[in-house]
Amino acid sequence: MKNKEIAKLFNKMADILEFKGDMSFRINSYRHAARVIEDMSEDIAQAAAEKKLRDIEGIGEGLAKKIEEYLSAGKMTKYDEIRKDVPDELVALLSVPGLGPKTAALVHRELGVNSIDDLEKTVREGRLKKLFGMGEKKEENVLRGIRLYRAAHERLPLGVALPLVERLVTELKKDRNITRADSAGSLRRMQETIGDIDILACGDDGTKIIEAFTRMPGVKEVLASGGTKGSVIVEDDLQIDLRVVDRDCYGAALQHFTGSKEHNVRLREFAKGKGYKLSEYGIFKGEKKVGGREEEEMYGKLGLAFIPPVLRQDRGEIEAALAGTLPDLVTLADIRGDFHVHSNWSDGASSIEEIAAEALRRGYAFVAVCDHSQSLRVGRGLTIDAVFKKREEIRRVQAQYPKLKILFGTEVDIKGDGTLDYPDDVLKEFDVVIAAIHSGFKEDEARITSRILSAVENPHVDIIAHPTGRLISGREPYQVDLEKVFKAAARTGTLMEVNAYEDRLDLNDVFVRRAKECGVKFALGTDAHHAEQMGAMRLGVAVAQRGWLEKDDIVNCRPARETADFFAQRGTPRGQGQAGK
Repeated sequence: MKNKEIAKLFNKMADILEFKGDMSFRINSYRHAARVIEDMSEDIAQAAAEKKLRDIEGIGEGLAKKIEEYLSAGKMTKYDEIRKDVPDELVALLSVPGLGPKTAALVHRELGVNSIDDLEKTVREGRLKKLFGMGEKKEENVLRGIRLYRAAHERLPLGVALPLVERLVTELKKDRNITRADSAGSLRRMQETIGDIDILACGDDGTKIIEAFTRMPGVKEVLASGGTKGSVIVEDDLQIDLRVVDRDCYGAALQHFTGSKEHNVRLREFAKGKGYKLSEYGIFKGEKKVGGREEEEMYGKLGLAFIPPVLRQDRGEIEAALAGTLPDLVTLADIRGDFHVHSNWSDGASSIEEIAAEALRRGYAFVAVCDHSQSLRVGRGLTIDAVFKKREEIRRVQAQYPKLKILFGTEVDIKGDGTLDYPDDVLKEFDVVIAAIHSGFKEDEARITSRILSAVENPHVDIIAHPTGRLISGREPYQVDLEKVFKAAARTGTLMEVNAYEDRLDLNDVFVRRAKECGVKFALGTDAHHAEQMGAMRLGVAVAQRGWLEKDDIVNCRPARETADFFAQRGTPRGQGQAGK
């Protein structure tokens, strides 16, 4: 749906006009239209297609034409005209909470403020409060607005957002007025980064639900509190929005607000072809509501299998649901071990015994302790002598944990010339060999690809770790021809890692699905450097699900003995100690 996009554009146009000192009736017409469009439950594109834009309150001929232009061309000429003499940094300035277009115009005109950075500097130097009508309180509000703006314009890692929202939802469910509460949006789809954080709830008294929401532990500030909507600021200046919906349409609302936008548009098109209409209030046949209390009805009434939220990306899931070919997705409960954990032998914080205890606590049958190899000095890589001392400790700990298979592993560096950081006569001694690139990220695609392919072709390498090298927070993937890598891995039986560390999630879901299509199998590893970080496995499972993986695609889902046999058949010896369950 384009509703939010168009509403945002109209609000921005109003801000720019107010900044310029334009006539108030023009400013108010854009703001009113934005408010109406954002609150619409219907898709504005559908209204445009049915020539019903002018039936919407506050949308006259002029605004209707602007909407139609945006829907057809992806741009609005009037917006470009309004802002042509206003630089991008000034436009961003208008979005700072607590500032406002009129104040922005004042500080721009009187103090030469042209950007958010200029504004912050001006406030910290005490110059803002010298203007007429300003003061220390205004300075505090502006600084807070700058913090909120920056926080709102940075997407949050899934690993940060997920536990935070889960705590909030759990707290909400304790309130006797609340019968259901769920996260929605990109968080429920388990995307690698999260934009808006939305929660849905239902119960007998919306006002009491919102009151409970605003009183939750961790709430720093209440931004809005009404009968059906609430908004709060929690830790790290994060904004959380709660929407209360009627129980009779809860399933429809949950489906609607989960998205993705692309999935919902395609689903509505599919429904229309079958004579149905979907909205956040339910599924309708003509004027009759035929479902919407439960989310499953939104698919079942259309003859579709229920589509899990993680698959709702408009990547063929609706066609698969119709054909009955949706994947039987892997779950966290299917995971029987972790293939990538660092101990205090290299740059980890936990001992092998602590790792073993954590693995058992999680119900695992095996865990692979894979420390860095000798060349990675920053990771305190192990010399060959240290490698075999570590193996002796694994044997000792293994004797204390007979129900767990502790795999003797390494994360061996793929060096610049494509060779590995240990010779083959050392590599063959490991139960599990993970190979990874940790240097030369800026080399060209041919060189990087060649280095990875050399590892794929090595008979002692079992897994390629974090195959694109990206860090979500600030490092682009290196240039690599993954198509060549996947085809070689499928031929050699080399596994591709889904690295579950929240700043990696590498491979991502798109590449995971393509690798599966090429015949590749996978290993999930948390890359944990502390035993507690092994809990990140659920993030890796989420990536695997979004990549359409099933149990058979992932070696982690096999019993410990079968896992050891799998690696032994690849040319490495079986590990020491008794196989687990």
